[in-house]
Amino acid sequence: MSAIITLNAGSSSLKFSAYLLGKPLQELIVGQVENLGPAATIEYQRKDNHGKAKSELASKIRKEIGTADHKIALTEILKVLETVLDIQDGHGHNVVGIGHRVVHGGIEFTKPAVITEDVIDRLSALVPLAPLHQPHNLAAIHASMSAFPDAVQVACFDTAFHRSQPWVNDVFAIPKQYYDEGVRRYGFHGLSYDYITGVLNQQWPELSDAKVIIAHLGNGASMCALKNGESMGSTMGFSPLDGLPMGTRCGQLDPGVLLYLMDKGLGRSEISSLLYHESGLKGLSGVSSDMRELLSSASDSAKQAIDYYIYRIRREIGAMTTTMGGLDALVFCGGIGENAAPIREMILKDLGYLGLEINHQANLDNKTNIGVGETLALVIPTDEERVIARGVVDALN
Repeated sequence: MSAIITLNAGSSSLKFSAYLLGKPLQELIVGQVENLGPAATIEYQRKDNHGKAKSELASKIRKEIGTADHKIALTEILKVLETVLDIQDGHGHNVVGIGHRVVHGGIEFTKPAVITEDVIDRLSALVPLAPLHQPHNLAAIHASMSAFPDAVQVACFDTAFHRSQPWVNDVFAIPKQYYDEGVRRYGFHGLSYDYITGVLNQQWPELSDAKVIIAHLGNGASMCALKNGESMGSTMGFSPLDGLPMGTRCGQLDPGVLLYLMDKGLGRSEISSLLYHESGLKGLSGVSSDMRELLSSASDSAKQAIDYYIYRIRREIGAMTTTMGGLDALVFCGGIGENAAPIREMILKDLGYLGLEINHQANLDNKTNIGVGETLALVIPTDEERVIARGVVDALN
């Protein structure tokens, strides 16, 4: 039988999944290599014919792999996939397509694209726009092309979903020549927003033409204003640095701070490292970038980091509600959004003026609907890999 693989390369992880082709797609395995660096681990879970965890493998298989970069991570993933897909001796599932999450598609790429050498060249030119992610995305593409030379390789873009946003949400107030050169608000996490939008259309059709805010809260965090099923704006802008504070990324920052850092003698690489790797929750707390650790910490600085995180999210909810002219639903997704009930509780506190009222027990139980007000408050697990897989299927047909 024919199978497809998806690869989702982040700055510190490499997620993967495999599906049997068919209607619907049947997920065979899902997993990731995380904590890339000196203490990486691989974790995965096999699925049954209904896409649920096999009973004998209900708990995830987890193994330490030691020091690993993205290339080593992909090697470990291929070892797992060889077993699951029986591809080692060539008599198992035929891998016909591989889908890749590519963070930046620039202005040009507004839908999934079959990867050619020309496409790779154009994506490589976008590395300066997403230096933390794009090189890893490209590395995964090169490695999988080598491992599966006969498979169709497809790039799916995080920026594509936001190309519908209006000009006022796309531009910066600097000379327009830079906008024409591509300096604009691209927005990211588009694959996640695409998936959540599809779920809303299917399960809450009354929201198909509604005003919705989706909060993708994880190590990387952003929010999207959705109106009539299209992106009207994102908290992220020119790069994945903007907007909300994240695990190690700064979020919104006065450009004057960068001038100040330059005057202090910091070079480009030092500033890049500071903003991408040492800021956000990690920088504010001095404790950790992991929300679970911060919530369990007794440190005052951990509490302050959480307070700032909540403040920025609530501020963006207000701003997005104003620009859309109202709010019909707020959706939480991402690792924090899906699992951190205390964070959702703090975000929703005193938002009754927006029609948002929390059901405390439903929130603690991680129910889908955690609201009791006239404005829906939902928790929907995102699935970027399935969106990537659909992009591969479309390319194969």
